Amino acid sequence: MKLPHPIPYQGSKRNLAGEILRFFPAGFDRLIEPFCGSAAITIASAYHGKAERFLINDVNLPLIDLLDAIINDPKGITKSYHDQWHEQLGREEAYYYEVREKFNRTKKPEHLLFLLAKCVKAAVRYNANGHFNQSLDKRRLGRNPQLMRSDILEVSQLLKGKVELNCTDYSSILHKATSNDLIYMDPPYQGTGLNGGFNYSGNIQLESFINSLHDLNERNVPFILSFDGRTGSKLHGMPLPVSLKLSKIEINAGRSSQATLLNRKENTYEALYISSSLARKIDLVRLITEEIAEPELFMSNA
Repeated sequence: MKLPHPIPYQGSKRNLAGEILRFFPAGFDRLIEPFCGSAAITIASAYHGKAERFLINDVNLPLIDLLDAIINDPKGITKSYHDQWHEQLGREEAYYYEVREKFNRTKKPEHLLFLLAKCVKAAVRYNANGHFNQSLDKRRLGRNPQLMRSDILEVSQLLKGKVELNCTDYSSILHKATSNDLIYMDPPYQGTGLNGGFNYSGNIQLESFINSLHDLNERNVPFILSFDGRTGSKLHGMPLPVSLKLSKIEINAGRSSQATLLNRKENTYEALYISSSLARKIDLVRLITEEIAEPELFMSNA
C-alpha cells in the first residue's frame, strides 16, 4: 500500500519503512524521531497503526515549520503549493531561483516545499551562510498539485492532534525519552556534513552521539538506529563500538543510483541497529530469519 509522502527528501526511509516497522514492539507509549527529516517513519507508523503518539524533531526550523503546516494547516500549504506550481509555468527556471531567493530571505515553509519538489534529487543543500543552494532539476515540473494535495491531507488526518514538534538539539530530545517510548534515529552526519562535501542544517559530533546512545542503554530506552551501510564491499560510515551491545541488521535497499550509472551490479545495504532493551521486547532472531529477505545479522559481544 502506498504511503502518503508529501515532502520529497533525499535519504528518506519511506521505501524501507516496512522493513524498519517490523522491529517495532507492541504497546509502547510514543515514537520519537530526533532527526525526523521528512518524518517518513512517523508517517508510516501512524498509517499502519504502530503508534498513537509522536514526537518529531529536526534542527532545520523551516522543515519543522513545513511539517507543522502539513499537519495543522493542510489547506493553506496545499493552496500555496498549487499557486506556486502554476505560476512557474512557462518560466520554470527563472521562477525556481526567484523562490529560492525568497526562501533564503524569509525561510517560509511554503517556499521550501516548492524547492524540494523541484530541486536536484530532492536533496537539501545549504551553503556556509545557511542559504539553500541546491540547483533546479530541469527535467521535471515538480509534483503534480493534485497528488501533493492528496498526500498532505492524508498526513494531516493521520497525525493531527497526535504530534509534538520540536526544533532543538537531538540530545535534548533523547533526555525526554523513557523506557516506555521507542526512538527511531537516522542521523544526518554519516556521509553528510563536513565529510560529505556539503553542508546540511547542523552536524553531529560522533563521540557525543555515542555517549548519548550509552545513556539510552543505561536508562533502558529502546531504540532503532539507521547509521551506516555498504555498497558491494565498500563500507560507508564509521563503525559503532561493541560496548553499545547493538544488534546489526543489513537491509537490502536495492541497486544504488551510482551503480546504475556505472553499469555495476552492486546493491546497497543499509545497516539497522537494534538496542539491547528493544531486542529483549521482540523476538529478533525470528523476525530476521522469517521476514527479512537476504538477511545478515551481526550480534555484538555483550
